[in-house]
Amino acid sequence: MKFSENWLRGWVNPQVSRDELVARLSMAGLEVDSVTPAAGQFSGIVVGEVLSTEQHPDADKLRVCQVSNGSETFQVVCGAPNVRPGLKIPFAMIGAELPGDFKIKKAKLRGVESNGMLCSAAELQISEENDGLLELAADAPVGEDVRVYLDLDDASIEIGLTPNRGDCLSVAGLARDVGALYDVPVTRVQVPAVAAAHDEVRPVEVLAPAACPRYLGRVIRNVDLSRPTPLWMVERLRRSDVRSIDAAVDITNYVMLELGQPMHAFDLAEINGGVRVRMAEEGEKLVLLDGQEVALRSDTLVIADHARALAIAGVMGGEHSGVSATTRDIFLESAFFEPISVAGKARSYGLHTDASHRYERGVDSQLAREAIERATGLLLDIVGGEAGPVIDVTSEADLPQVAPITLRAERLTQMLGMEMASAEVEQLLNGLGLKTTAGEGQWQVEVPSHRFDISLEVDLIEELARLYGYNRLPVRYPQARLAPQAKAEARGELPALRRLLVARGYQEAITYSFIDPKLFELFSPGVEPLLLANPISSDMAAMRASLWPGLVKSLQHNLNRQQDRVRLFESGLRFVGQLGDLKQEPMLAGVVCGSRLPEGWANGRDTIDFFDVKADVEAVLGFSGSLAEFSFVPGKHPALHPGQTARIERDGREVGYLGAIHPELSKALGLDRPVFVFELVLGEVADGRLPKFSELSKFPEVRRDLALVAGRDVASSSVLEVIRDNAGEWLTDLRLFDVYQGKGIDPDRKSLAVGLTWQHPSRTLNDEEVNTATQNILTSLEQRLNTTLRK
Repeated sequence: MKFSENWLRGWVNPQVSRDELVARLSMAGLEVDSVTPAAGQFSGIVVGEVLSTEQHPDADKLRVCQVSNGSETFQVVCGAPNVRPGLKIPFAMIGAELPGDFKIKKAKLRGVESNGMLCSAAELQISEENDGLLELAADAPVGEDVRVYLDLDDASIEIGLTPNRGDCLSVAGLARDVGALYDVPVTRVQVPAVAAAHDEVRPVEVLAPAACPRYLGRVIRNVDLSRPTPLWMVERLRRSDVRSIDAAVDITNYVMLELGQPMHAFDLAEINGGVRVRMAEEGEKLVLLDGQEVALRSDTLVIADHARALAIAGVMGGEHSGVSATTRDIFLESAFFEPISVAGKARSYGLHTDASHRYERGVDSQLAREAIERATGLLLDIVGGEAGPVIDVTSEADLPQVAPITLRAERLTQMLGMEMASAEVEQLLNGLGLKTTAGEGQWQVEVPSHRFDISLEVDLIEELARLYGYNRLPVRYPQARLAPQAKAEARGELPALRRLLVARGYQEAITYSFIDPKLFELFSPGVEPLLLANPISSDMAAMRASLWPGLVKSLQHNLNRQQDRVRLFESGLRFVGQLGDLKQEPMLAGVVCGSRLPEGWANGRDTIDFFDVKADVEAVLGFSGSLAEFSFVPGKHPALHPGQTARIERDGREVGYLGAIHPELSKALGLDRPVFVFELVLGEVADGRLPKFSELSKFPEVRRDLALVAGRDVASSSVLEVIRDNAGEWLTDLRLFDVYQGKGIDPDRKSLAVGLTWQHPSRTLNDEEVNTATQNILTSLEQRLNTTLRK
């Protein structure tokens, strides 16, 4: 909001400089965005009167003027199109200095002497209008300093208000805060009731009292809108960034800026019958003041007559019912609209007005009567006319009610970190218009209607801190027993797992927990999704039961932007079941596609496969030292390829899945290359075992390589498990280093090459011990898995 500093000081005038006032407003939460002088720096410019004009002898566009400063007459050559006899204008005499250090000297223009300069608003940096001279009022005192006459030792101050401070969208509201900040009296404008000069009224019917609890109207007859708006009002509006239009509109804007009550003036001749405040009919047409035709929705509150809609309530009036130069009688409106009923309506029609800005944030529900009396008085003073009685339709039950609030001294001290004297508490709150009643260690506070943002004890404490000064509050560091917390060393924390995956070439993704129900069905067919009651959009209506849909959507986004090698992982919750038995489980998931290694001259171009991703998963599972407890077994999942799916188990419990996206699912998603995914229960992955130290042996290792022939369907993990069970306690390493199927091997069997390493901690193992262990292994393999030594 912008306002004139002098206008504010007319209400409340603390004896501080402009800079101090601006700094104090910002510290009180009314942040000042800019301070703009009302005019540039100039001197020697007075109110002048053009006595006569005649054509310049050598220039068609110049005129030779005789200008009076009240005591002398000067000849001035001027090229402005609006110069004429009788006009009063800013007259820069010889010696005057204009903005930009431009000094006025005697000069000749096309051979004619000119003793001064007649000025436009732009030349004085009052505004950007440069299409002619600045025309002053006909009663402007000739010879008076223009800076004094126009009150130009002023500034336009712009403040950025938070949405809860709608009470400060007026000079009255700002004055109230400034008065409380400096403990100085506020001189509120006196608004006497205007007596009715006639009995004409228009009946008012409020059909939506919840949306419009209070509506006031008044008929004013025989106004003369050809009369200009007084210069003092035009200037105050201009410095508040409001353009002058005509006297009726200017007065309603002025009252809005002064008191905070938006108003509207209708042309009485355009109102058919009475006024009806109702909800719009679906598709009802209305041409607004800006010329835009809108199709109204049924949730929009309108001001209408008995035939048509006249205005969108709290937003903008209609073109056909607005006042014009030919208007003789007006219907003046002052109403309170419930903020929720108005919120968002202006934006939904592509509009934003000063009225909607205020109504959406809240307007004093008790202000409408004072505002209509103030506007009536100004109208009668400026454009004349005869006022009728005020029609007041109020639904007391629908007006906002605020219960008294208890403010405890103990709570105040706790929140502010200091004790505040009772007298100071009462002074600050009373300065805002709040009524306080002191009790034992507490106050009962009655909140006025203009502070609709205060409803809780903490709101009062915030007001006290704001007025007292945030910069004056003591700085105290929190005191608490901060003993070190025990950390489970056997647990692999999520940040460490993230770093591990990043080190293996993955990038972390963060996706929405809400997904498209259609995508949910693709990944979890036959499962009922948990649907949101009020989704952001239709494609974000279901809670995810897996992290895969979001990751695959991110994969698609990257592939569509020429990113061929993608490795993404995410940690987050999955939501399984319905509200009654909803299970929220932290998961760790990943998606991979593209080449095995980044593009480079030393790297191959092999595409990533199942076992590459399995190696990444094993790195995660083994991070906490418990890899041996996990096993990969063939599994089935509706979203995964039947032949490339592994169920991951830990001690027989399912803890995740790994595999390639099912071909049909890939086709449905538009994926034209192999894509691998994994998903793990984070709690199971993080739990590990505490590492134990064992001394390194000084004695040599003994290694045996065995070529075994096993059935084609025998899992290599089963072979390794049997070897581990029979190799004895000194086995230190066991690895599968080759798998062969082909020439020399039965088609129904395969050859597995394994390497076994033994090492004793205190002596050298002999051949007999190693051979015995090897024989035990071969015997058990043959008995349990029909696996023999290759010959």
